[in-house]
Amino acid sequence: MDFIRQVLDRVGDKWSMRIVAALASGPMRYTDLQRQIPGISQRMLTHTLRQLTEDGLLSRTAYAEVPPRVEYALTPLGGGLYEIVKHMIGWVADHHDEIRANRS
Repeated sequence: MDFIRQVLDRVGDKWSMRIVAALASGPMRYTDLQRQIPGISQRMLTHTLRQLTEDGLLSRTAYAEVPPRVEYALTPLGGGLYEIVKHMIGWVADHHDEIRANRS
């Protein structure tokens, strides 16, 4: 159960799902991700990308070019997670009014 909690904490944090959702449209460079995710600090983006890569949800490809180029992309495992998240987003959109009414 501890491992399950660790994984849920990781994917349920403030930034991980935003990064996964941003990469659902295709590979991106670091600066593109920074532009896509307002409010994320450089330190937090680097930290979260590293964690998601270590968990196998993202791949990191460094190209031997000048200037250096690095791209991040969803792995098949990360794509599977995105499919689940996409359904959750749909559920929230479908029940937005009901949730908002209950908060009043």
